[in-house]
Amino acid sequence: MSQKNTLVFGASVKPSRYSNIAIRRLVEKGIAVTAFGLREGIVAGVPVQTSLEGISGVHTVTLYMNPARQEAYYEDIIRLKPERVIFNPGTENPKFYKLLEQEGIEAEIACTLVLLSMSQF
Repeated sequence: MSQKNTLVFGASVKPSRYSNIAIRRLVEKGIAVTAFGLREGIVAGVPVQTSLEGISGVHTVTLYMNPARQEAYYEDIIRLKPERVIFNPGTENPKFYKLLEQEGIEAEIACTLVLLSMSQF
């Protein structure tokens, strides 16, 4: 099992949301998960935090926040120094791709759920 500490960014406690499903699938696969969202709660035993304080050692950030809302978090995400940021469907943001790539962070346009289902995460 590879440890790709993953931050689900834009996590929702609503079970129908893709971010929620992603947290559950990541946990099922034994991947360490941290969750950041606008409302606190718990998903599959993972606390959803409303602050990025104390979050470190992140390999992958998987985004579930629309581009307009991402802008306020560009610097916070870059400061985490992840190896990659996955832009799930609906989160595509060419401006942010450029900023990440300038920092040596891979911007991957993909679907976390598809990657997990194909064991390509």
